[in-house]
Amino acid sequence: MKRAAALLLGAAAGATVAAAAQTVPYEVVGDGIPAPLAGSVGDPARGRAIVASRQQGLCLLCHTGPFPEERLPGNIATDLSGAGARWSVPQLRLRVVDARRLDAQSPMPAFHRSAGLQRVGPAWQGRPLLTAQQVEDVVAFLATLKP
Repeated sequence: MKRAAALLLGAAAGATVAAAAQTVPYEVVGDGIPAPLAGSVGDPARGRAIVASRQQGLCLLCHTGPFPEERLPGNIATDLSGAGARWSVPQLRLRVVDARRLDAQSPMPAFHRSAGLQRVGPAWQGRPLLTAQQVEDVVAFLATLKP
């Protein structure tokens, strides 16, 4: 598990940094973030592109799912198929923003957190992996994944 997290962090270092992206404030209620970070819902098509991207979301390094065109998806994390049935939109949002708020031992990176992180590459210091809008796009896509 630690090896997979190290691979993910190493791959993330080569991903495209969102220019001058900053985290936006959010409120965790229970096990979710009820309000959209970007002020509006995301676009599922853009979210799918982020999830499937080997340069941006990097989700398929650890996860598998309904991506028949993608070679060699990961198998150490939850299958994304049915994510929209397993979790509500607020629950999905918190898992993407910072899964360690739910499980301190999660190898999943915090996609919309920049403070309090360790071993962050210089290009990523002070910046989230995904902008607020990108988080919303990913959440919108994951919410469509229902059996």
